[in-house]
Amino acid sequence: MDWQRDLATWPHNAHSRRLYHAPHHWHVQDMGSGPLAILLHGAGASTHSWRDLMPLLAQNHRVIAIDLPGQGFSRAGAKRRLGLTGMAEDIAALCEAQGWQPDLIVGHSAGGAIALELATRLMTPDGKPPDIACLNAALGPFEGVAGWLFPVLAKLLALNPLTAALFTLGADKVTRARRLIESTGSRIPPDGLTLYGRLIADRAHVDGTLQMMAQWDVAPLLDRLSAVPNRCLLITGARDQAVPPDTSTRAAARLTCAQVVALDGLGHLAHEEDPARILAMLTDSANWPG
Repeated sequence: MDWQRDLATWPHNAHSRRLYHAPHHWHVQDMGSGPLAILLHGAGASTHSWRDLMPLLAQNHRVIAIDLPGQGFSRAGAKRRLGLTGMAEDIAALCEAQGWQPDLIVGHSAGGAIALELATRLMTPDGKPPDIACLNAALGPFEGVAGWLFPVLAKLLALNPLTAALFTLGADKVTRARRLIESTGSRIPPDGLTLYGRLIADRAHVDGTLQMMAQWDVAPLLDRLSAVPNRCLLITGARDQAVPPDTSTRAAARLTCAQVVALDGLGHLAHEEDPARILAMLTDSANWPG
């Protein structure tokens, strides 16, 4: 996405900042005051994914939403660092450089995996591990044929410089966005579909997403889940067709302090479908373990 061309019509652009911390040029949105909450979107999304939840959470928190490197308005300075570990290391370094000490990290889908990868890298101002909330977190390996076919296909696509250009060609991007989102079990308002349509029409964003997919490997994180000391809340949408809800149940069984909350009637983009309900989940202490 182009800063000069696109930002003026992007949600919450008045709260946008550009930061450079090696190796990436970052876009973040910062609003509210109070305990710090950091928001991490899923693959192929951007800060816009939090457009409705963010101001609600900002009523009692300082909220910082980050565009993952290579996606949205963040520019990747090193494409080899767009996998799970590389992004987590670089986000942790950005937080340290900015003096951000989150009390809460919220991640959606792949962002949930990144949040857990960050778990032992960041601390609250009191020196404690931050709480982690995962929304339909992508915490399972690809199964069956997809286990070997998808990673290989993603790598081939990412290595082809024409792939992003070809992907962004074609007819109505909003219609394509609607089909993609509805295939995950979610239905979101027209303004959200328009924003996703703009993203899938942007070559740099598509290339960054493909690079992330090509480098994605969640297995080492899954092997370390029992060592994560943080309180973890795993929120699932019962209609999620992208990440089966039992993925979170299996992950919670391996975490030391975790609770799963299932929400009927919501799909993969639960936080865009019903942000008030997600806020209630995040802010009600009864939903958290311990």
